[in-house]
Amino acid sequence: MSHTTQSDPPRAVRGGAGTTRVLPLLARVLGIGIIAALAVMVTPALVAQERWGFLAVFWGVVALLLAVYATKRAVPAKYLLPGVLFLSLLVVYPILMTFQLSTTNYGDGTRTSKEVTVNKIIASAAFQEANARRFTLAVGTEGTVDAGPYTFFLVDQATGDAFAGTEDGLTDLPADATVTDGAVTEVPGYTMLTKQQINTLSNTGGPLEGFTIPTGDNTVIVAQGFQAIELTSPLVYDQANDTFTDTRTGTVYTPQRSGDRSYFTDSEGNRLSSQSWGESVGFDNYKRIFTDPRISKNFLGIFAWTVVFAVGSVALTFLLGLVLAVVLNESRMRGQKVYRSILLLPYAIPGFISLMVWSSFYNTDFGLINNLLGTHVNWLGSTALARSAVLLTNLWMGFPYMFLVATGALQAVPSELKEAASIDGASGFTHFRKITFPLVLVSVAPLLVASFAFNFNNFNAIQLLTEGGPFSASDPTAGGTDILISYTYRLAFGTSAQQIGFASAISVILFILTGVLAAIQFRGTRVLEDVN
Repeated sequence: MSHTTQSDPPRAVRGGAGTTRVLPLLARVLGIGIIAALAVMVTPALVAQERWGFLAVFWGVVALLLAVYATKRAVPAKYLLPGVLFLSLLVVYPILMTFQLSTTNYGDGTRTSKEVTVNKIIASAAFQEANARRFTLAVGTEGTVDAGPYTFFLVDQATGDAFAGTEDGLTDLPADATVTDGAVTEVPGYTMLTKQQINTLSNTGGPLEGFTIPTGDNTVIVAQGFQAIELTSPLVYDQANDTFTDTRTGTVYTPQRSGDRSYFTDSEGNRLSSQSWGESVGFDNYKRIFTDPRISKNFLGIFAWTVVFAVGSVALTFLLGLVLAVVLNESRMRGQKVYRSILLLPYAIPGFISLMVWSSFYNTDFGLINNLLGTHVNWLGSTALARSAVLLTNLWMGFPYMFLVATGALQAVPSELKEAASIDGASGFTHFRKITFPLVLVSVAPLLVASFAFNFNNFNAIQLLTEGGPFSASDPTAGGTDILISYTYRLAFGTSAQQIGFASAISVILFILTGVLAAIQFRGTRVLEDVN
């Protein structure tokens, strides 16, 4: 009996340990199952879009996750892999895609491929012949409703023949599709769009606008409401020679480059259409940054102000935050927590709200500052005053953060150092200058570098407060408070046509500049290591 009693507790412990081992196992099996299910679910859409690179990378990641988490081996990888994947997804991948986009002319008017543009040019010149076929239209997608890709499911109203049409051409309707009352109603693997969705997506700028299905050398099918019709075009495209021929006049049009875009033009330079297409332009966007006089003539001045703005914002906020932290670091001060809470209020207000409120403060006629001072100063009307206003506003928004980090750094300084300095006869200021301040800098130096990088590209502070102004009548593109990011944003997106490829090239340049300046700053902070 005694032996049985002594053996009972170990059995209970083994049962509890077994339970704790089962739960992680179930969680692991569930996680692996979800990952595998997502892989299977996403694969058809990637195959339909022929995104073979994404498909290979996606399945490679899935295989890596299964290999790491389905076994008890490679324990360090279980902790490192999530961080590496998120780093690759959220940092490395956007950088690579931005660089790839910067070597193209992607933007308004060049968002479609050359094949799609050719079909649109044919369709724009097409007309309806007397015996043209008419179809009942249904639209489906293997992807998302808003992004596609889309397929037209067509039923010939005269013969009842059914087809599936994409921008690549016309094919027979899948055998397992359902046709009801002369219209395709269901196709396995496709999400069928409602009439309201078709109408919305066909509006100006929608993905179904200008959707055409080539059916021959000079015939296309286009949508007309909730029906489709076959049109004949006088334009014939020769894919081998990459030329258009107008059968009415015999004129031949070939692709000719104009700036960052290509157009089909005849021998005299007359364009067949104003439509262009997306293509690789190499490093032309980068060349434009340094050769376009609109950019280069203002670049150095704006770059200098950008550095002054970033350095000034960091220096002012850090100095004010440090002074307040030192004052409130005295343990004998009453109401310490109340004062600290009040000083943190600007940090609790969303940044865009603060910027909009401060923008109204600087109003010449009814702004708070002029009303309090009894003045009528146009704070945002001159470059000097506008830049001062930007720095002052950024000081208000940034000092609570510096106050927080400086307070933490001050409280980490050993009190024994202060006592030793007092014994040696050092005054309070000498102790702060020789001991406390260097030790604080050791802690906050990386944060100061990060703050500089943030303010170097602080688009919101400029756009929401001054919109880059004031502007001169002779140069409406470069404002007195423009920093590089706001200036290039206006050049890329401020015109009627957005130049996303060009903007991506500018982003890459700014990324490099910020990285170089941050590296120089980090190198400079190494001297602080001797303080420890």
